[in-house]
Amino acid sequence: MEESGRKNAVIEFEKFSFQYFSQAEPTLHDIDLKIYEGEKVLIVGPSGSGKSTMGHCLNGLIPFSYHGKVEGSLKICGKETQEMNIFELSKRVGTVLQDADGQFIGLTVGEDIAFALENDLVKQDEMKETVQKVADMVDMGQLLKSSPFELSGGQKQRVAFAGVLVDDVDILLFDEPLANLDPATGKTAIDLIDKVWREYRKTVVIIEHRLEDVLYRDVDRIVLVNDGRVVADMTPDQMMAADILGKYGIREPLYVTALKYAGVEVKEAHRAGRLTTLDIPAVQDAVLKWDRQLQEKPKEKERPVILEAEHLDFQYTKKRKILQDINFEIREGEMVSIVGTNGAGKSTLAKVICGFVGEDSGRLLYDGEDMKGQTIKERSKIISYVMQNPNQMICKPMIFDEAALGLRLNDVPEDVIAERVEKALKICGLSPFKKWPISALSYGQKKRVTIASMLVMDPKILILDEPTAGQDYHHYTEIMEFLKSLNESGVTILMITHDMHLMLEYTSHAIVISDGKKIGDASAVEILTNEEIAGAANLKVTSLYELAKLTGIEDAEGFVQKFIDYERRNMRA
Repeated sequence: MEESGRKNAVIEFEKFSFQYFSQAEPTLHDIDLKIYEGEKVLIVGPSGSGKSTMGHCLNGLIPFSYHGKVEGSLKICGKETQEMNIFELSKRVGTVLQDADGQFIGLTVGEDIAFALENDLVKQDEMKETVQKVADMVDMGQLLKSSPFELSGGQKQRVAFAGVLVDDVDILLFDEPLANLDPATGKTAIDLIDKVWREYRKTVVIIEHRLEDVLYRDVDRIVLVNDGRVVADMTPDQMMAADILGKYGIREPLYVTALKYAGVEVKEAHRAGRLTTLDIPAVQDAVLKWDRQLQEKPKEKERPVILEAEHLDFQYTKKRKILQDINFEIREGEMVSIVGTNGAGKSTLAKVICGFVGEDSGRLLYDGEDMKGQTIKERSKIISYVMQNPNQMICKPMIFDEAALGLRLNDVPEDVIAERVEKALKICGLSPFKKWPISALSYGQKKRVTIASMLVMDPKILILDEPTAGQDYHHYTEIMEFLKSLNESGVTILMITHDMHLMLEYTSHAIVISDGKKIGDASAVEILTNEEIAGAANLKVTSLYELAKLTGIEDAEGFVQKFIDYERRNMRA
């Protein structure tokens, strides 16, 4: 892009390199990048690419918390960061972290938002007025007396957002803001970022894996990072036309993939950076022709039921039922997605299945037998559960020992343990780190450790809570292809997920939970093309469905199903 007409550069990397003292090689190499006043820039890249390290350099965590060797120049608002202290940087760059819980300090929403003002010794009346104003900006003005830890995932993000807005910083940095949010709440978060960007003309930098979800709203540029280097810096329209995202482990929007499958040579002029700007007349004939050529896959023969719920109810307290009259049938060897709003009861349902908590009424049957009265240990021989937050699951300091723990508790010989752990770590992309301490890993890498620790147990039913959260497309595909092969060998897999790509591409069956009730139980395609169910459960209708409607395909649901069948054949080829 041309620099003429732009405002001043507020972020300037010039031949910037950084090497952690604990690493043998630099994490960032010769970064040259300018971000201008009032821009909204998306930074994408695979896990370990250096994009989060770039964020740490911007907000001062490097070098003040993470120490290492800096070469070159990084200026924020015209001043060299190496000449600034952490306090000065915090007044220029406000950061909203991936894990909102790790950002809370106050006992109430109001106290948390006011923290920076208290540090600045702002007078009480002025502080209350500012806190109320900022809280209203993020629609949290009515919850100032609530505890942050009682809030939903989306509300926590809003509080964290308000906590940085209160300082009136020049630059807002969002580190994976969508990682723990359901699709509709993520959409609201992107709306909120967009609102502040437009109304207050802040400079916004977003580091995120979920590219399509961020591109729901305007973005000025996408900066693609790989192996510590900037490999592309383009507008969204240019990036979709360049056809390089997949090469670097980033999942392109599904509608763009569909255009390419249909034989469209995506060009910048097609304006494919956002579905709402796509030149439909230019691609319509190709999409319609491709749809006519595709054949629907014949339905598979039904397998026997392995897990069945009959009128399940559960409540932690007498005031509110968490699960209400839940009924479902899961067949042997199925891969099922359990989806719905944050706080809908999905994780509680998994805990009931595992026996961590007991149902208040109703029955849960495994292979036709009522499981009531079975201990957690008895159920663990057939059912394994991988929690959403890896920090709540890990209990050993070293990666190998964590993965081997379950086998050692069951007195499996060490030579067998070594073989099974090595295989699981390899599949999860962790073989090079097997002798590392877990403390050295990123959040996404810790997630893969917990998956490996369950895979070694050879379960009959595997339940995973957000298995791909924080994973780039390469590791996402690696993990899901392994789970698919595990599934094809007979293991029944249940996945609690907010990832609509995962739901569409890998699970043929979806169960939808909203406010503790089952509101949908059908194929993933049927769910994600049903606007009523998607709206009620905070899901997002797939962009494939929207593309089909825009191009005039009568059977939009059939188009989505044919795309998924084609995609599966293409991936397995």
